[in-house]
Amino acid sequence: MKKVFALLTIAFCCSLTVAMAQPGGGQQMDPAQMLEMMKQRIKPGLMEKTKLTDAQADKVLEIQIWAQQQNRGLRDLSEEERTKKMKETNEEREKKMKAIPLTDDQIKAVNEYYAEMRRNRPGGGGGGGK
Repeated sequence: MKKVFALLTIAFCCSLTVAMAQPGGGQQMDPAQMLEMMKQRIKPGLMEKTKLTDAQADKVLEIQIWAQQQNRGLRDLSEEERTKKMKETNEEREKKMKAIPLTDDQIKAVNEYYAEMRRNRPGGGGGGGK
């Protein structure tokens, strides 16, 4: 019985260690780390679905990270303040994407891509984007 308990304890500790080593598992990634992860995981699908160039996709990902940083900590605000701040961030995000330059159709495709990602995310989506 002691051996079984010891093995279960070791297995639990190992799984906890692995979970903490995963991105987002125990610590927040800085924006540079997040950008690199997004370039590896999101960029190929973003380029395929939206027909953006490599350089355009890089800039879109940078803008997405900027927007995420702007929206951090909004939970502490009232619903009205949070809505206002998110609207301002989304408007600035649109301006930044037009400055890449992206067409309105490309911006729409990017927004649809992120909306689809949110819908398909485990846990049902929410937050971010437009």
